[in-house]
Amino acid sequence: MIKRIIDMIKESKITELSEYLQKLNSVDIAKIIMELDDKYSVLVFRILPKDTAAEVFSYLDSEFQQHIIEAMTDSEVEEIIEKLFLDDTIDFIEELPANVVKKVLRNVSFQKRQLINQFLKYEENSAGSIMTIEFVELKENMTAKEAIDYIRKTGFNKSIIDTFFVIGKYRKLKGIVSVKDLILSPENLLISEIMNENVIFVNVGEDQENVAYLFKKYDLVSMAVVDFEGRLVGIITIDDVVDIIEQENTEDFQKMAAIEPSEVPYLKTPVVLLAKHRIIWLLVLMVSATLTGSIIKRFNDVLQSVVILTAFIPMLMDTGGNAGSQSSTLIIRGLALGDIKTNDYLKIVWKEFRVSLLVATVLSTVNFFRIYILEKTDIMVAFTVCGSLFFTVMIAKIVGGILPIIAKKLKFDPAIMASPLITTIVDSFALIIYFYLASVFLGI
Repeated sequence: MIKRIIDMIKESKITELSEYLQKLNSVDIAKIIMELDDKYSVLVFRILPKDTAAEVFSYLDSEFQQHIIEAMTDSEVEEIIEKLFLDDTIDFIEELPANVVKKVLRNVSFQKRQLINQFLKYEENSAGSIMTIEFVELKENMTAKEAIDYIRKTGFNKSIIDTFFVIGKYRKLKGIVSVKDLILSPENLLISEIMNENVIFVNVGEDQENVAYLFKKYDLVSMAVVDFEGRLVGIITIDDVVDIIEQENTEDFQKMAAIEPSEVPYLKTPVVLLAKHRIIWLLVLMVSATLTGSIIKRFNDVLQSVVILTAFIPMLMDTGGNAGSQSSTLIIRGLALGDIKTNDYLKIVWKEFRVSLLVATVLSTVNFFRIYILEKTDIMVAFTVCGSLFFTVMIAKIVGGILPIIAKKLKFDPAIMASPLITTIVDSFALIIYFYLASVFLGI
């Protein structure tokens, strides 16, 4: 496909290329432009009809959007920006350098520039920052016929026209009505009699993660956004929520791997920045891991008396860390999906206690037969190792289950209580238990 497009450009078959591109989906055109060399990408973009160009522009990566804006004339920029939905305009402006933002703002209408500046004042990752104002609103005192006529007149280039939010006096949100109910209702029936007053909405300051949770919980395709006085100021649509879910999941995965979150794609992130994002947490974990070294030093006399105990330390620490990571992963995911609440901590402790009891029993039993029967190790050493394993797994499961809850309670992201940190904490417990039981069973 790329080769065909380049050949048409080289052969000056611009009309044929334009017809070919118009048969494609806007997402596919955007992908093609991003795969082309710079000298071809701008040319292909300029060939597109203005309406298509605006839609394709919204699907381009920020660096390509910047490249397109810099290559276009002021009049071309104005045509594109004026046809973009406001939320898409805000999204790409937030990623642009100051000099390019000035060029964009210089070429939009005064009214749109005011709206852009207003949206940029909302806190990042809040409902206000991701909402759009390009929607059709109905008044509660309209009749069904008046509402349909109003939609026909104003519905062009709106982000959604299958669900309508109803406002009353002072733009107060009153309800919601679907296009199906509107069309099937008698023409003289008032909107207030058709609408559903049980409407799900969020405040402009609501965190985007909670917005995504509400969309999932109530199976929504759009949601009203109100200001602090309950006035309808915008809506959030499902396409924006899908982007939020992807962003939040990526951020959680990065935190669970002890990496500072970044929105820049991996292959486009400079090596120095990647190292910077990783090294801070690695330093923290490295320093905290010195605690395990201190414990080993403290019980050095135990190790010197029974040298074979050293051979079982890696197995003990690894199993404890893995057990804790399993629990923390489940709890972190449950918190993210809303299946688990912070006030469920007693239920979590009780459940993880029972799970750990079963898991620890099986692991320590299997390990006892392996150490004592297969490896012919002294029975008291086997009891020491397996007893330590039993208690370590139990503690690891409970600690792994409860630490994400504590993080959530303290207003931290539960994802930070993932594998690296859990492993470091559990390792310390494992060594203390191990050496204590060695002192008891082996009389050292």
